[in-house]
Amino acid sequence: MASPMGTGVPAQSQGGEQLADRLKAVQDLCDRGEPLDAVMRAVGPGGRDAAFDSDVLSGPLGTRIDLAVKRGPARRREMLALVKPYLAAVDPRVKRELPVARRLICHLIETRPEADLVEGDTLATVVAAAAEPSRRIRKGLRWYADLPLHDELPADLYRLRRADLVPVTHIDDIVWDGGRLRITGFAYLAGLSVRSRRFNRATVVLRGPRWLPPVRLRTRRILAPEATHGAREPGCNYDWSGFTAELNPWALRWRGAVRGVVSGVRRRMRHRPAVADTTTWRAEIVFWSRGARATGLLRGASVGRTERPAGLQLRPGWWARPVWTSDRALQVVLQPNRAELTAVSVEDERLELKIFLSGRTVTKGHARLGGHRIAADFTPVAGGTEVLVTLAVPALLHEKDGRRLWVEPKGDPAASVMLGDLVETRTAVGDREITVLGDRRDRVVVSAHRIRPVITSAVWDGPALVLRGHYPDAPGPRALTLRHRSGLSYVLPMERSGEEFTVRVTPSAMDRFGEAVPLASGTWNMSLRHPSGEIVPLRMDHAALPGLDETPRDFDGRSYRMLSTRFDVPVLTSEEDRPADERGVAGTHVLRRVFYPAQRTEPLDDATVYVVNDGRLYADSVRAVYEERLRRGDDREHIWIVKDGAFVPPGPATVVRAGSREHHAALARSRHIVTNAFLPAWFRAREDQVVLQTWHGTPAKRIGNDLPHMTRDPRPPIWHRQAAEVRGWDLLLSQSPWASEIMRRAFGYKGEILESGLPRNDVLASPEREALAAAVRERLGLAEGKRVVLYAPTYRDYDRKNAMVKLDLAKARQALGADHELLVRAHPMQAVPAVPDIAHDVTTYPDMADLLLVADVLVTDYSSAMFDFVATGRPVVLYAYDLAKYSSKRGLYIDLPEQAPGPVLSTSAEVIEALRSIDEVAAAHADRYDAFRAAFAPRDDGKATARVVDRLFS
Repeated sequence: MASPMGTGVPAQSQGGEQLADRLKAVQDLCDRGEPLDAVMRAVGPGGRDAAFDSDVLSGPLGTRIDLAVKRGPARRREMLALVKPYLAAVDPRVKRELPVARRLICHLIETRPEADLVEGDTLATVVAAAAEPSRRIRKGLRWYADLPLHDELPADLYRLRRADLVPVTHIDDIVWDGGRLRITGFAYLAGLSVRSRRFNRATVVLRGPRWLPPVRLRTRRILAPEATHGAREPGCNYDWSGFTAELNPWALRWRGAVRGVVSGVRRRMRHRPAVADTTTWRAEIVFWSRGARATGLLRGASVGRTERPAGLQLRPGWWARPVWTSDRALQVVLQPNRAELTAVSVEDERLELKIFLSGRTVTKGHARLGGHRIAADFTPVAGGTEVLVTLAVPALLHEKDGRRLWVEPKGDPAASVMLGDLVETRTAVGDREITVLGDRRDRVVVSAHRIRPVITSAVWDGPALVLRGHYPDAPGPRALTLRHRSGLSYVLPMERSGEEFTVRVTPSAMDRFGEAVPLASGTWNMSLRHPSGEIVPLRMDHAALPGLDETPRDFDGRSYRMLSTRFDVPVLTSEEDRPADERGVAGTHVLRRVFYPAQRTEPLDDATVYVVNDGRLYADSVRAVYEERLRRGDDREHIWIVKDGAFVPPGPATVVRAGSREHHAALARSRHIVTNAFLPAWFRAREDQVVLQTWHGTPAKRIGNDLPHMTRDPRPPIWHRQAAEVRGWDLLLSQSPWASEIMRRAFGYKGEILESGLPRNDVLASPEREALAAAVRERLGLAEGKRVVLYAPTYRDYDRKNAMVKLDLAKARQALGADHELLVRAHPMQAVPAVPDIAHDVTTYPDMADLLLVADVLVTDYSSAMFDFVATGRPVVLYAYDLAKYSSKRGLYIDLPEQAPGPVLSTSAEVIEALRSIDEVAAAHADRYDAFRAAFAPRDDGKATARVVDRLFS
């Protein structure tokens, strides 16, 4: 067996499954951060299995070696002691065929003195260079890697071999046109520009069973600038890496016929009847570009139609189908429909499936649903055999996943049941449904689940997308939820008429608490919340897929697409329309390395740039400073950085898109910059610029250099990033002398600190706070006269993917009654939960200060919100269910049980009980509350913004 890495070295003992299991065991140890000696025990001695040695050195062990190199002399010494004996036993041919960076590291470990490698920077230099985008050097007709030490080491070590020459591929479209299959995409070698058609050829090859001749498709290169935009290598041009290839299915038919004859003869020699069989070809691309030859699988489908390519019926019962494997590689199959579904019925709690097995007369056999073998009746009829499969409906309703249906005639190979010409069926059984559908390859899948809305039509009506479909669930109001991977969500009303529904989506103007904003960039999934609380996904009607309009729609500088991905999962995508010279790594590289430095040499403008959370919000102390300057009539230029069209600032401000050319120019040429967090990594403050860092609150949890990972040797990249950023700050705001000391130490800041209080909290002490609160209440839809409880926890570094609301909202609603309003504010760095209708989800509300303004009680944990809220004089409850764990994992600056401004509770029941008697609880903690306010928020008196503007802009 050849090595999967293409080394050509024969494997000695391991089967494919055993090899995969060993690799997975090593990978799991590395992922968990286990000690290197534990990893090496799992790897075992070298030389026993060439395929395993090749894969483990190219993969998890090689990555672990790189990590040890970066972590200083002690880790390097340990790594050399453990890895060097292993490498000595590995077959030299395996090491020679490793990717070039791994090959070079292994050679240095084996040949250089240990003391030089431990104390010197040789290994670190190679690892750092290998992490950069690939650079190639051509010498004669061969290509070499541009890595360090090439003057000291043999040139053959740097030669690019098969493991290095793996093409980057992507398929944009697969379609049948005039009876031929046309494949369009791009393919290139990373680091090797493809600027023209000259010296640039590509051939798509379909390789089937070993003894069948491959199918070579007629291919030509085409212009594909999107390959350059999506590349990871700055300075490389792949505009002519595109290709289009055409397949005549006749090439598959005669090869499939030859294989069928050979297979039939072999079966008859074993005294078995011939059976039509599927022939599979894997798609590869072979291309020559400037003297380099590379071969690789065609991988990577564009989202949408390309993921579900149609099949072509060549003759009755035979289909040619392009398909995608689980690892996103393209195959073409010549497939007989040996078994087709002919009828489906549900009667007396039985699901009956009738199947026609063509060309074979069989009286015995079984059926199989997924991994479960089930009984089946085989009855010979004209032209074949009719198979009756009966399934118990109650048992099906307990299944969670859909399962493929097979028939297994006695003496024949199993046959996947195909849908054929039968219409798909969905049968309601109470509030659940049993579906018999075809998958993307037309194979029958049987499943049972909660009744799902099925979209039958998706039509653009101007800027609005109108979704219509079928939903035979119980009557009652329903709402469509659009959810982003970040946790952001929008809820849209679903109009129902009998079993039909309509939803209208305007992606360029989504309602966010009365404010119209566009959908953020990315993919938005569709679901609804059933009255039972279950989240029910939407699906596309398979019959509607061929006519689904997936072309982009452009509105207000953004592009939106309605797509069906993973075959029948409807999604809505959004992205900013960027100029070609700003797209991808190549565009940003030019902006950062060429355009931005040039702009820094230009004279400064008397302008101020405002940035909140990278441009995602119009909020925080930055907002307060801007509005105070407008109130004073400051007519100098104001520039707001806005990401993804997230907001439109009021007043005369100039809006600049984050990441754009204008963004780089504004940060390079504006005299003042006001921000509440770190600026982009490429920003460097000029001597005559003034950077005001307002930060985003007094820290209760450890930050900056006080975090455990910031003290390791060598320093992590974020340490250097922070140090460079902090050197550019001219003024840092602080809420208290205590906070000043913490932030100066945590950031290593040596400049001026202004203990002004936080401008964002001025609204909490404003004389107009009652009128402002009334406006916020109206915007949130809160009833007058009700006590508002705001639950606002911070994120957990150790559990960010957990989206559970730890406070039991159902019991809180029951205990507190109708005279309370519950608000839930999840942290943007935590997976955002689905908040039930008994509470208001205010996670996406732009400004936390508004929520604190209307809250009568704050329930939090380790958030800086507690320091802000005490300016109101209203009670605080600390729900610290994981206090011990959080303190050990992240670390806290304050002793909550001793210093917190309210009770520190560990269970949801205790929190609810405290809320029921909040007046008594507040009175019991009044002294500690006043001491907390005096120590941590002494200057939140409503005048902090004025102090800041007077200091910086007057």
